[in-house]
Amino acid sequence: MGKKSDRLQMLLAMMRSLATTGLLVTAYYLLPLASAFTAVTVVALIGGTVAVALLLFWYVRVIRRSVRPTLRAVEALALTLPTFLLLYAAAYYLLQRSEPISFGEPLSRTDALYFALTVLSTVGFGDITPHSQLARVLTMGQMTFDLILIGVAAKVLTGAVQEGLRRQSRAAAASNAT
Repeated sequence: MGKKSDRLQMLLAMMRSLATTGLLVTAYYLLPLASAFTAVTVVALIGGTVAVALLLFWYVRVIRRSVRPTLRAVEALALTLPTFLLLYAAAYYLLQRSEPISFGEPLSRTDALYFALTVLSTVGFGDITPHSQLARVLTMGQMTFDLILIGVAAKVLTGAVQEGLRRQSRAAAASNAT
């Protein structure tokens, strides 16, 4: 493959990643989130988290078989990470709507997304804080899954990229031998 083709593939991967993230964020802002935080919300959050994990592991198969495993790993992160963050942002938003005392201040959708991102990044500015027990439990749940997601994603995606590169190297060696 030539450098021009590699650059084009990289550009396309970046465009797909940006478009996917843009669509997810747009859906977050446009979907009606008028319901209360209920047991259904918790089930949806758990189901969404499981779906993100399954998506990540599906991407591992894609990465291992890909001609460009590193680009596929970037795409995997560009899809799974925003999806995960938006799930928690929606849960925070619904919780605040159901129990206005759950956080130190009212949360708009942007505030909820901002809070989910600060929890993920472990920055914790302190401007938005969980006040109710349920908000704290939800935040602790995100913290736990954040650590798992980051650790597993780093290990699994790196391993998949390495396996994909080894497979390419073996295939190149086999084709050179013939």
